Amino acid sequence: MFDLILEHASVIDGSGSEPYTADVGIKGEAIEKIGDLAGVEAARRIDVTGRAVCPGFIDIHSHADLAYFRRDHREVLSPLVRQGITTFVGGNCGMSLAPITAEHNDGLRMYLEVFTQMDFEKDVRWSTMGQFMDHIESDGVLLNTALLAPHGMMRISACGLETGLASPGQVEMMSRSLAESMEAGALGLSTGLQYFPGNQSDTAELVALGRTLAKYDGIFTSHLRSYTQSTLDRAIDEVAEVSTKNSIRSQVSHIFSLPWLGPLQNQALKVIKWLAGHPEFAHKTIPNFLMYGEMNRILRHLDKKRAAGARISMDVMPTTAGFTHLLAFFPSWCLAGDRDSVLGRITDPATRREILHDIESGKPTWPHRGRNDWSLNVMRQMGWDAVTVMAVHSEKNRPLEGRRFTEIADEQGKHPFDVMCDLLIEEDGEVLVFESMAEPDDYFTEKYTFPALTDARTMVTTDTILMGIGKPSYLFYGCYPKFIGRYVNEKRLLDMPSAIARCTSLPAEWFEIPKRGRVLEGFFADLLVLRPEEFRTEAVFRDPERHPEGLDMVIINGKVVVEGDTVDLDSRPGKVLRRSNGTSPSR
Repeated sequence: MFDLILEHASVIDGSGSEPYTADVGIKGEAIEKIGDLAGVEAARRIDVTGRAVCPGFIDIHSHADLAYFRRDHREVLSPLVRQGITTFVGGNCGMSLAPITAEHNDGLRMYLEVFTQMDFEKDVRWSTMGQFMDHIESDGVLLNTALLAPHGMMRISACGLETGLASPGQVEMMSRSLAESMEAGALGLSTGLQYFPGNQSDTAELVALGRTLAKYDGIFTSHLRSYTQSTLDRAIDEVAEVSTKNSIRSQVSHIFSLPWLGPLQNQALKVIKWLAGHPEFAHKTIPNFLMYGEMNRILRHLDKKRAAGARISMDVMPTTAGFTHLLAFFPSWCLAGDRDSVLGRITDPATRREILHDIESGKPTWPHRGRNDWSLNVMRQMGWDAVTVMAVHSEKNRPLEGRRFTEIADEQGKHPFDVMCDLLIEEDGEVLVFESMAEPDDYFTEKYTFPALTDARTMVTTDTILMGIGKPSYLFYGCYPKFIGRYVNEKRLLDMPSAIARCTSLPAEWFEIPKRGRVLEGFFADLLVLRPEEFRTEAVFRDPERHPEGLDMVIINGKVVVEGDTVDLDSRPGKVLRRSNGTSPSR
């Protein structure tokens, strides 16, 4: 007997093929049978005539794992499931909640507390990656979770929060930690090469870690060392070199590109921001080949790397706004040491002036390890008005969330940098921010992303940072509904089967997540029932907390988790997907 039969479904199977009509029978965790199941006994039948059944979305660039220290993580992560995500890969950008070591423990504590606002001593109840996975599993999860081993965390354990290259002994310590994480079931290694301390690594360190990855056929993912137009190719080349020298898969994370015109940068920013504020004029006067030129160039560069032997792919977010912690935008030299040292530097007037000077005079030159050439100098490259408060720790400063630092500075009669520093001091360094060249998702800036959004080999991701605090990104609520609703149904940039494949089978195959991402007999029953032409979202940057329309049901490992407006937070159907498991659904 079947547990559930979805009758008369229009099956979009995740392969990119055209839909076909069939019944889908579920037994236990698996898709047992696809075909004509009329008269077959089932505990429940649902007639889905006129609706599509497709695989659940697989988000391979997420930070949702950072919520797993919270007791209410299922509620916090529920917007992901409510938009159709059934599996995510966490541990991205070199950061996760494990491994935790006795070595340089204070550095690990600062790194995590600044980002998550956790109480490190109270909330971290594990040491190794395996223990963290066991903790997630024992607590029960809402959706399937896979993890990458985080380079940044392992580098802090080996080197501390210090500037400079790692010694051979320190690289060996990182390699041992990586091997332990891979043995525990991590899918690969993630790097955050634009962030401190990941930006202190060199290519030789990454190639050495790649040798360990190769023993496990792990994937190497990278928040690149630079997304600045003048050095972006070299950053992609670095990932390709790690891939080629070790014959491993690699992934360029959340691709975008920032202009850099040296002494003309400020004038160029004014022009770009004006065009972003007048999108109709820009749309009529700037031809598409110019708007698409930079992204098409990136895609061609990736093709050259593939032709030269690199196994390399990339992903993109359907947004023009990024998010991270505020200290990430400061020069690396002022982030070394413990939290007291960092806050002491931005408190001291003379040192604060030095930091400001390095921001305003910085030049993003390769390899971005000098005093003022780091590539995440957002204020220099995007303008002071590009940074918006996402989350703070105190109730006192809660009204600042969602506001630009330039607006706050005007009210307080200060320079935006002083507002940033003073807020960091008041919040003990725990400030998260958005960054965007103009108002997020203005049509001028959005249009630049179209080639990546339509590229058949580029995956779609949320870059989720959902921790139950602050102003959330609207992608936490509507990434995939936006991708399909806007770019398939509204803009007609790609067809529905291809779009579904980009969010399901493509990430499952590249990240080697077995038996997921397709509607096939014997695969896990991670399924969506949706009205494809109505699948959309009203969530926007200024009003993010809106659930999508057109999604009627979400099934994870054979369990109905979302049905209409009802979400079952108690069933905990998700699994921890370790590298060596997930091959045999129980029926």
